Amino acid sequence: MSGLLLCGVDEAGRGPLAGAVFAAAVILDPAHPIAGLADSKKLSEARRDALAIEIRQHALAWSIATASVAEIDQINILQASLLAMSRAVAGLSVRPDKVEVDGNRVPTLTIAVPVEAIVKGDAKVAAISAASILAKTARDAELVA
Repeated sequence: MSGLLLCGVDEAGRGPLAGAVFAAAVILDPAHPIAGLADSKKLSEARRDALAIEIRQHALAWSIATASVAEIDQINILQASLLAMSRAVAGLSVRPDKVEVDGNRVPTLTIAVPVEAIVKGDAKVAAISAASILAKTARDAELVA
């Protein structure tokens, strides 16, 4: 189906329990493909940083959200990750037609759109790769600050 606005969602910070968990939602622009998108963990820091700039410039919409350490402590890391993902999707300036999430769980969304979990989605779906990169670079920037 052409014209489908696919939103990719991924998180960063579930593994290393330091700081907030970050999630990003990205709707890529088919008119501006971004070369080199991949799972953020497989890219060098310099490559991630360069791609993050390109994603922010060329995506139709993107959003980054967090769940705080206090929220993680209160509801657990999995639920906090899903909460951050839901917040990221809610923060998009463009409503997606479908949401694809990296992993095997899906967040509860505030909008009524189909949502699907894709295991290893950050290596299979460009929009999820883009979300992976934005979440990772935002988290890294926060930890350095």
